[in-house]
Amino acid sequence: MSRNRIGRWLIAVPMAALALATIYPLVFTANVASKTRHEYVLDRFSVAESPRWENFGAAWSGADMERYFLNSVIAVAGAVALLLLIGSMAGFALSRLRFRGSRALFLGCLAALFIPFQVIMVPLARVMGQIGLMDTYPGLILAYVAQFLPFTVFLMTSYYTGIPAEIIDAARIDGNSVYGVYLRMMLPLGRPALLSVGILNALFCWNDVLIALLMMPSAEHRTLMVGITSLRGQYSDDIPAFAAGVLIAALPILLLYLFFQRQITAGVTAGSTKG
Repeated sequence: MSRNRIGRWLIAVPMAALALATIYPLVFTANVASKTRHEYVLDRFSVAESPRWENFGAAWSGADMERYFLNSVIAVAGAVALLLLIGSMAGFALSRLRFRGSRALFLGCLAALFIPFQVIMVPLARVMGQIGLMDTYPGLILAYVAQFLPFTVFLMTSYYTGIPAEIIDAARIDGNSVYGVYLRMMLPLGRPALLSVGILNALFCWNDVLIALLMMPSAEHRTLMVGITSLRGQYSDDIPAFAAGVLIAALPILLLYLFFQRQITAGVTAGSTKG
């Protein structure tokens, strides 16, 4: 066997094992969600005899998941919109505008990537409570922006750095101001990166539990992922209904990933190279 074939096998086998380890929990959860409570108690690993779609209806209506779903959509949409606006402006400024402290500001954004949320969660909760933003949509949106903005700025700065400077110079010669260059040149050219970063931030915000649990303590303002965690206690004796709720929460983000997986890969790659 040639070295190239050995090398391909050394890569393919671990990747196949990783793919199987990733897919199996989803398949197992779908199988459990299709069972009756009696079938699950008898043998949790057996294949369901016939799909029980009633479990999905029970999880959706019984746990008030419609409200949780709406809360997540509002929080994620608002956070992603703000992240793209602020991140694209900051990326343009840090990559193309030279001002005192720009390098230090960019290094500060990089340093913020390594600060876990657990370090700032207590001061954040105190500040949000003092200004009256606890248990509100604006408070949760701002918390998401604060947490994921360094990542957004880093990727947008990396992407804008790769755009030829001649394009910017030509736009300035044509009479565009700094704002004109940003609106007419950088935003259209940055659409691929904006789409990638937007999808990644939507994934982060949708899957978040800790920030939403801290910022939205009341039951009526829970996001979908926080609401799913409460299902475990509500349906402690009905695991199939709980598994159905988990699948409902995972389905939107799974579909988003399947449709935009190339853009997600491009978004990760955009920040891994130096422009």
